[in-house]
Amino acid sequence: MEQQAHISLPHSLPTSAYYDCRFSVLRAPLGFQRGAELLEDDDQAIHAWVDDEGQVVSVGRAHLIAPESDGSAADHAGPGATQCPSFGPLTNPNNRPAIQIRQMGTRLEARRKGHAARVLQSLEQAAVSHFGAKVGLLQAREIAIPFYQSQGWILVDEPYSIAGIGPHRSMMKHF
Repeated sequence: MEQQAHISLPHSLPTSAYYDCRFSVLRAPLGFQRGAELLEDDDQAIHAWVDDEGQVVSVGRAHLIAPESDGSAADHAGPGATQCPSFGPLTNPNNRPAIQIRQMGTRLEARRKGHAARVLQSLEQAAVSHFGAKVGLLQAREIAIPFYQSQGWILVDEPYSIAGIGPHRSMMKHF
């Protein structure tokens, strides 16, 4: 049975089960402490998730990139957060309003079942309708690049590494 993606719009945070999934998939395997799954602007973001039999199995979020921002930001809200690089395509004013997809992750046992695609598509659609987004940007771990390419995202900028996390590439999609 296909699982529906749930959406939480800005000013309405998702449940603790959403954050538990985000932590266990994206932060715990890298040795981060609890709290590293939180971002300071979570209350201003759109969140999407899929649950399967009461367990959140896939998560993601999208936020509007401020008009004066180049997209660079801290990797998490906790101490010692690495600064993620800017997005080159934001220098083109035709690429605004723009959103950034962050904190995408799916539990190991739930992968390759279409959950992440549902989360991503839900975020894209909600970002267009809620923020009027023209463009989406994200920073993909190398292992996730083929997934994003299968969803219509293209590589932009040069490869880089985020301290404590590893190699990444910036990606973009026109909506």
